[in-house]
Amino acid sequence: MNLHLSALMLGVRDLDRAKKFYAEGLGCEIEKDTRHFALLNLGEGSPQLALYEWDAAAQDAGVSAEGTGFRGASFHYNPATRAEVDETIANAVAAGGSVVKEAAAAQWGGYFGYFSDPDGYLWKVTTYGE
Repeated sequence: MNLHLSALMLGVRDLDRAKKFYAEGLGCEIEKDTRHFALLNLGEGSPQLALYEWDAAAQDAGVSAEGTGFRGASFHYNPATRAEVDETIANAVAAGGSVVKEAAAAQWGGYFGYFSDPDGYLWKVTTYGE
C-alpha cells in the first residue's frame, strides 16, 4: 500500500471567514458546504482542502481543542514566476491574510515569502523562475 494524500483538513475558528478567504480570496472552488464543514477543490492534481470548525474538528478526533503557537507545518505553493509569488501573497492579504515574511530573493537562487491565513496557518510561496 502506498500512502496517498486525498485531503488536507484545517481546523478554523470562523468557518465563514475561512471559506471567504480560500474561495473568494484565493480562488478555490467550494464543493461541499455544511454547517460545520466545507470541502474545497484546489485544482487538478492537488488534494482537496477541508475546512472544519475548530472545536468540532477536535471533538471529531477526540482531542482537546486547546493549542497555540507554531503547529509544526506549513503549506507550500510553487508558481512559475516571481510575479506570481507576489500576486499570490497580495491576494492572500487582500482576502484577510497577513504577510509573515516579505517575498525576497533567497541565497539558494529562488524567490519566496510567507503569508498566513486568518487562522494563522503558514503558506510558503516560492519559485525558481524569474
